[in-house]
Amino acid sequence: MSRDPVQSAERPTDDGAAPPGDAEAPFLDLLARGATADAYEQPVLRARAEGRPAERIAALEHAKLLALRVRAELEGRRRREAELSALFETAHDLAGLRDVDAVLQAIVQRARSLLGTDVAYLSLNDPVRGDTYMRVTEGSVAARFQQLRLGMGEGLGGLVAQTARPYVTDDYFRDERFRHTTTIDAGVRDEGLVAILGVPLMLGPHVIGVLFAADRRARVFEREQIALLGSFAALAAAAIDTANLLTETRSALADLEHANEIIKDRSGVIERASDVHDRLAELVLRGGGVHDVAAAVSEVLDGTVEFTEADAAPADALEASRAEGHAVPHRDDWIAAVTAGGELLGALVLRGHPGLDPVDQRTLERAAMVTSLLLLARRSAAEAEQRVRGELLDDLLDARDRDPRLLRERAARLRADLDATHVVLAARRDTSAPDADHEADARRRLWSAASHLAATRQGLAAARDGGTVLLLPLAPGDTATDLARRTARHLGTAVHEPVTVGASAPVAHPAADPDAVVAGYEEGRRCLDALRLLGRAGDGAAAEDFGFLGLLLAGDRDIGGFVERTIGQVVAYDARRGTDLVRTLDAYFACGMSPARTKDALHVHVNTVAQRLERVGRLLGDDWQSPARALEIQLALRLHRLAAPAQS
Repeated sequence: MSRDPVQSAERPTDDGAAPPGDAEAPFLDLLARGATADAYEQPVLRARAEGRPAERIAALEHAKLLALRVRAELEGRRRREAELSALFETAHDLAGLRDVDAVLQAIVQRARSLLGTDVAYLSLNDPVRGDTYMRVTEGSVAARFQQLRLGMGEGLGGLVAQTARPYVTDDYFRDERFRHTTTIDAGVRDEGLVAILGVPLMLGPHVIGVLFAADRRARVFEREQIALLGSFAALAAAAIDTANLLTETRSALADLEHANEIIKDRSGVIERASDVHDRLAELVLRGGGVHDVAAAVSEVLDGTVEFTEADAAPADALEASRAEGHAVPHRDDWIAAVTAGGELLGALVLRGHPGLDPVDQRTLERAAMVTSLLLLARRSAAEAEQRVRGELLDDLLDARDRDPRLLRERAARLRADLDATHVVLAARRDTSAPDADHEADARRRLWSAASHLAATRQGLAAARDGGTVLLLPLAPGDTATDLARRTARHLGTAVHEPVTVGASAPVAHPAADPDAVVAGYEEGRRCLDALRLLGRAGDGAAAEDFGFLGLLLAGDRDIGGFVERTIGQVVAYDARRGTDLVRTLDAYFACGMSPARTKDALHVHVNTVAQRLERVGRLLGDDWQSPARALEIQLALRLHRLAAPAQS
C-alpha cells in the first residue's frame, strides 16, 4: 500500500518526537510533484490537527516558506527558459524561412502563449492604399475585427507607428492618448478587448507594422513582457524583410535571364545567406557564444568578422548603424550595431571588405541580431545568479538567525564555501553623477562589476548603502590589505572611475558567525570613510594599515594585535633572552629620548643603553625613532604595560 508522503514525513520516532531535520521532507515531495501553492499548507494544517508541538509547527512553517521561495524561483526559471526557447525557435524558423505567413503565424501564437493574453495580432502598413490592415490574428473570434483596415495615425496602432515606441493601455475605451474612430472602436468592441499592448515592427528607422497582445479584461503589462513582445516584433520584421528580399531576388531572376552570370552570383550569395542562417540557428540551439557567431559568419562571407564592445568600435559608424538598423561601411570595414530594446550592446565588424553584396550585408545584419539574442540570454542568466548571490549576502547581514546549514547549502550552489576565511569589503565610487538617473546607472555598473568579481572569486556581492559590499575568500598567504587594494583596482578599471574599498579583519566562519560578518561590514565602512577623509580615494586598505588609528576603525578593537604588530619582536626577544629591552624603551621615551638621562633612570652605564637601543633598531627597523613610528611605539608600550597586570 502506498503511503502519503506528508504522513510519512510526520511519523514520530520511538520516543514520540519527530526525526530531526525532517520538516522539509513533505515540501520536497510537493516540489518534486510540482504541486500547487495551496498544497503547501497541508503539512502545517495536518500537524496542527494532530496536536504536534509548537516547535514542530514552527519548523514546518519555516520549511514551507523556503519551499515556496524555491517553487517561485523554479517557476521563474521555467518561464524564462520558455521565453528564450520560443525566441530561439522563432530565430530557427527565420533561419530556414520558406513561408513568411507560417513564420508570422508562429510568432503571433508564441507571443500570445508566453504573455498569456486572450488575443494576439499583427498589422502591416499598405503603402499603396495608404492604410493599415490585419495580417495575422490568434485568438480572435470577431469577423469584423479580423477584417479591419485602419487609416494611418488612427487608434493605438497609429500612436505606436507615429512614435515608433511601444504603447500600452489598460482600458482602451477610456484612453484619450490616441484618436478613436467609429470603425476601430466597433471592431475592438466586437472582440471585447480592454487591455492592449502594441510594439512597432521596424525596418531601419521605418515602422512597417505593429504587433499587438490584448486581453478582454483590465491588465497591467510588465516591463519584461513589453520587452519580450518587442523581441518577437524584431523577428517578425526580419521575417518580412527576408521574405521581401527573396521576392526581390525571384523577380530579378525572372527579369534578368539574359544576365546569366549575375544570376549565378546572386544565387551563390543567397545560398551563403541560407547557409549562415542555418549555422546561426544551430549555434543558438546548442548554446554557442557571440564569438562562435562571428566565426561562422567569417567562413560564409570569406572575411574576418569580430565582435567588439561598443566603446571599441568607430563611434560615428556605430551610431549610423544603430539609427538606420543596417550595417554601414567604414573605410575598408563594415559595422553592424548589436542592439536590444534600444540598448547598444556592441558591434560586429567585418574587416577588409570595402565592397559588400546587399545579401551579404543582410547576412551580417542577421548575425548582429542573433548576437543580441545570445547576449540577452547570457545577461539574463548572469543577472539571476547575481541576484541570488546578493540575496544570500543580504541574509548574512540582515537575517542573522538563519540556519547555518541552509546558508552553507545555498552558498554551495553558488560554488562558495562559507566555512573558509573571508574578508568583508565595502566599496563606493568617488565621483558624483550630474543627476539621479546617471547616479542610479553608475551604481548599477558598480554592482554589476562587483557581482562579476564575486562570481569569479567564489564570493558574494550585494548593493548596499549607496555602494556595494563583497564577501571574498582570503587565500593562504594573502592579507586583507592586499585583497582590498586589488579589489579597488579591479572595480575602478571595470567602471572607469575611482572606487575606494575598505576591508575588515578576516572572518573565520561566516555561516556560523553572521554577527562577525555584520561587524566586518561596519569595520570596512569605517576604513572606507577614513581613506576618503585622508584623500586616498580610489585606494583600498584595512584597519591594520592605519597604525594606532586602526584601533578606532577596527570593529573589535584588536589591542593585542596592534601591540604585536608594533613591538611584538621586542617583547618576544625579552621573553626568549631574559633581556630588558621593553623597560629600556619605556625609560628612553620617558626621558625625552636622551640616552644620558635614560642610563640614570635605569642605573646602568650609558654604553649599556646604547647597546640595547641598537638591538631595538635591529628588531624594529632603522626608522623606529621617526616621529610617526615613535608615536605608535609609545602607544603600544603603554597598552602593553596596562595589559600586563591582567596577564600576570
